[in-house]
Amino acid sequence: MGTTTRPPAAPGRAPTRRRQADLIVLGVEVALVALAAAVGAVLNARGVGLHADAAPLYATWRPHAGWGTPAAVLVALAVAGPGVRWARVARWGPLLGAAWLASAVWTLSLALVDGWSAGFTERLTVQAEYLHEVPGIRDVPATLAGFAGRILDFQPDSWSTHTAGHPPGALLVFVALDRIGLGGGTAAALACVLVGTSVTVSVPVALRALGAEPAARAVLPFLVLLPGAVWVGASADGLFAGVVAAGLALLAVRGRLAPAAGGVVLGFALYLSYGFVLVGLLALVVVALRPGHRIAALLAGIAGVTTVVVACTAAGFWWWDGYQRVVERYYQGWAADRPYGYWVWANLAALVLSAGPVLGPALRRAVRAGLAAVRPAPPGAGGRPALRGVWLVGQGVAAGPAVLLPVAAAVVVLAADLSGLSKAEVERIWLPFAVWLLVATAQLPPATRRWWLAGQAATALAVNHLLFTVS
Repeated sequence: MGTTTRPPAAPGRAPTRRRQADLIVLGVEVALVALAAAVGAVLNARGVGLHADAAPLYATWRPHAGWGTPAAVLVALAVAGPGVRWARVARWGPLLGAAWLASAVWTLSLALVDGWSAGFTERLTVQAEYLHEVPGIRDVPATLAGFAGRILDFQPDSWSTHTAGHPPGALLVFVALDRIGLGGGTAAALACVLVGTSVTVSVPVALRALGAEPAARAVLPFLVLLPGAVWVGASADGLFAGVVAAGLALLAVRGRLAPAAGGVVLGFALYLSYGFVLVGLLALVVVALRPGHRIAALLAGIAGVTTVVVACTAAGFWWWDGYQRVVERYYQGWAADRPYGYWVWANLAALVLSAGPVLGPALRRAVRAGLAAVRPAPPGAGGRPALRGVWLVGQGVAAGPAVLLPVAAAVVVLAADLSGLSKAEVERIWLPFAVWLLVATAQLPPATRRWWLAGQAATALAVNHLLFTVS
């Protein structure tokens, strides 16, 4: 019986199929968000304890506009228009500076849609936030030593919600700002915005250091128009995202001291959020992708993390003790009511709204490129048993950091989701991972990037104008 040879695909057929697949994934995302909103509305109507009026987002329905509306639209038009081309050709230093500035303006504009007070200066001054505790901190060493004892609820000196839910480093950031004369809601909010938007520098710097400058330039506009900027301005999780990204970037860049400094920054991140122990996977991927001296960089990074952990433990705060009490405190509050069966999948809908609709299609392409990288090289690719990934890189396809980093971030998010310790509010809690998920946008065809950026901007504008988000 003879064999039939399939004719080669016509030119342009494969790209067309891939774009059709992108649209299918986009449709799945839209359906997921719509279903999460519909089911959330039904559950709220039945009195189920979602504790999120606009589930899957922690927000309330309130269509509105504000002074930031026209500014946000102008920034979106500039970035999705000439900004895409400029990101490809501009000098590196000025490009990063302009991206950081554009991201800050985008974030502040979105915040000002809600107004100067409600959207910015008073965001961090409510009872549940860190600033509520700052006036009571007189002795930092004593605070560290007694921190874990105040985590549990229903006692006279219990910490406020956000302070109790995080290690002491998060509170001490705002104590430090207060000590240097930058106390109050305005300074705290501005610090969150400036540090949070620095991801537009740290993530591209990391990619470039790992040998993927074209990917860094492609990803940069998506970092600027991050829909999650709605929560970066202003919440401490935006600041956390900036710290984590800076630590990973330092691990990536060359130099003897940089990996150790990266370890110190990531060690400090462990005292910003207990969930950042999961950043270890991203750190390992970054070290594995470094051009050289990987073992030395790994050891230096570990030494940096260890230094911070030893210092904090010596000061009286034992991280593991704090984590155990936080889990108990978690179930003393809304987490006991919030149904895991809803949030375990509705969280992903919230992530789509925070990372943007480009997430699914970009991640699909990254996974596909990763799978292609482990297949044998095609005939004629060099005559040696090389990996297809090496051949793809040789053909100009970014199959390294732009694949492994977003896939690792996806694994981290999945682990956090399945743990049950992230039921709701992940649109801001997962910001430190969302920016690395967006590295997958480097896999998108250049001709489609403006349209995806328009979708990103439209998502942020729709969320911020239809809902009043809560930090």
